[in-house]
Amino acid sequence: MIKIAKYKVEITGINTGDLKVLDNEEMFNLFKKLKAGDTSVRNIIAEGNFKLVLSILKKYQNRVENMDDLFQIGCVGLLKAIDNFDLNHEVKFSTYAVPLILGEIRRHLRDNRNLRISRSIKDLSYKILKLKEEYFMTKGKELTNSEIAKILDIDEINITIALEAMREPVSIFEPIYNDGGDTIYLEDQIENNKDKSTNWDNLISLNEAVKSLKEKERQIIKERFLIGKTQMEIAEEIGISQAQVSRIEKDGIENIKKKLL
Repeated sequence: MIKIAKYKVEITGINTGDLKVLDNEEMFNLFKKLKAGDTSVRNIIAEGNFKLVLSILKKYQNRVENMDDLFQIGCVGLLKAIDNFDLNHEVKFSTYAVPLILGEIRRHLRDNRNLRISRSIKDLSYKILKLKEEYFMTKGKELTNSEIAKILDIDEINITIALEAMREPVSIFEPIYNDGGDTIYLEDQIENNKDKSTNWDNLISLNEAVKSLKEKERQIIKERFLIGKTQMEIAEEIGISQAQVSRIEKDGIENIKKKLL
């Protein structure tokens, strides 16, 4: 069983603190042996990068119940990266491996999700992801959405829709920030729209009430509260005293209140 603490992942029977992490020189020498046909070093490379998989799993600790399965899926991506890595890519192995590990994990979560996605969008997203993965394996860099659109001869917006549709859902109880005090969850950042229908009713009623005002009342209310003019500015503009503007404004507000009661 895998346990994920705040800063580390624990696998039952393994002390993750003892897991070996290979440095760049060790990785280079092992890959040279692997490419020369010495397959015995494949497991050494994999074990030396388990911490890379574990670091990626932290992202999913609040979304997935069975982290054991996800670790195994992540290791599939790790082995794919090992088998396809080319020293001529001139990038670190970790840089090359992370997208492939994430790809396997996301593919697994997509295929086991409860949210239904249309077959056409799902097929397009698989085609895009396969193209991105193959391109990354051969070129060592990511394709942009505009480049994918040209290759597949479809609108770029369809690329965005397909990729966004296949993102795994995020719980509103997902913690997004913790500075050692109270945790801030995603739900805390979501606008509360529960009373929007009531707000629309109020706006409609207010609009009708303003329409029922006398012309001068409506003009003064509009200039005072929509445009933001002072009573003195309005008085000078329409040629009456400030006291008159104040009285008309007060009468207008009282008439609106009566309509809303």
